[in-house]
Amino acid sequence: MSHSPRIRTVLSCTMLVAALGAGATACGSDGHPLSAKPYDAAGHVAFNGPVGSKKADPDKPLEVTAQGDDARITDVTATDAMGRYLAGELSADGSRWHSTAPLAAGAHYTVRVSTEDDEGAPGRKVLTFDTGAPEKKKRLKVTFGPEGGKYGVGQPVTASLSAPVKGKEARATVERSLKVRSVPAAEGAWHWVDSETLHYRPKEYWPTHATVTVSSNLEGIKVGDRLWGAETKPLKFTTGDRIEAVTDASSHWMTVYRNGEEINSIPVTTGKPGYSTRNGVKVVLGKEYSVRMTSASIGSADFYDKQVYYATRVTDSGEYVHAAPWSVGSQGYANTSHGCIGMSTGNAAWFYETVRQGDLVKVINSAGEDMPTFGNGLGDWNASWKSWRKGSALLTGAKEGPAAADAARLRPQV
Repeated sequence: MSHSPRIRTVLSCTMLVAALGAGATACGSDGHPLSAKPYDAAGHVAFNGPVGSKKADPDKPLEVTAQGDDARITDVTATDAMGRYLAGELSADGSRWHSTAPLAAGAHYTVRVSTEDDEGAPGRKVLTFDTGAPEKKKRLKVTFGPEGGKYGVGQPVTASLSAPVKGKEARATVERSLKVRSVPAAEGAWHWVDSETLHYRPKEYWPTHATVTVSSNLEGIKVGDRLWGAETKPLKFTTGDRIEAVTDASSHWMTVYRNGEEINSIPVTTGKPGYSTRNGVKVVLGKEYSVRMTSASIGSADFYDKQVYYATRVTDSGEYVHAAPWSVGSQGYANTSHGCIGMSTGNAAWFYETVRQGDLVKVINSAGEDMPTFGNGLGDWNASWKSWRKGSALLTGAKEGPAAADAARLRPQV
């Protein structure tokens, strides 16, 4: 009697195994689609790959599509000979799969496609192809600024890229190819404003009466995956005297210097409370003899609509040095403007004729915000040299001072 439970247990297990075996046999005999051998789906799929010995252009995406109404794609796996997977996306209805990442050049790909017919039976198809060199390489074009001419010593060099460049290695490649030469010499550096814009400025302002040449040897250089440098038009400009206009908003006075010597002192009015003029160094962006200024242009609640003359622009948002004959009584005594630096018509005309694009206008002791380095004109000089260097892909973490090659390159020519 003591052995009977053990015998019943063994018999039960045997019956269970037999039942499972019978069930598996039944599934096979019924021809369930999941247990069937996958059919050849060659007639149910098509792809845009090359035919025969031709090679695919790696710049073009791979696409696999279902053919006919009785099949749909359930999965696609594409790998190259190195085992790297090609990312892709399958449509909800299973009619199309396409790659979402670039193909590698000079690679051999194996594409495994899984399908399903209208009865649920699985199909398989394996496709292979090779990629060649890109037929159309993306060209990275660089446009230097400003235009050739004569500028003040505060004018930065700008480089606008035709495509975004990300990653320290790619950015270093670009920087290394952009050459700035100054005679007399000036230590300087590039700074990445964003992925498509760089600015170059010296540690101090440019030397007076200097010749600055900017060029690129990026043509034919590989910057990134299928991104190659294009030919770039060089730039040449010169600098004039060092003109600096320093406005003390607390004393309501502007002092203008040429090469360090005072040449004029002018009573002014700056931004009143709520519209205080920005502190910091601003670079003259341009000059306009006549400008219409309205409250709507700056979103002011105080309505005004004035035609002003001898207007020298210093920010993109509309900060000017201009004639303000209506506020002569306040000039030198109070701040009454909506952010601009106002002065008499005679003084504004003198200032207009004295300064040029690239000259410097500095505001101190204002209750306003600080001038940003980027985003509202040219505030490049408000960044410390240490901070500026951190924006370079080549100089971040490097010892301060020009490299030996740069020192030789920036040496004055005799």
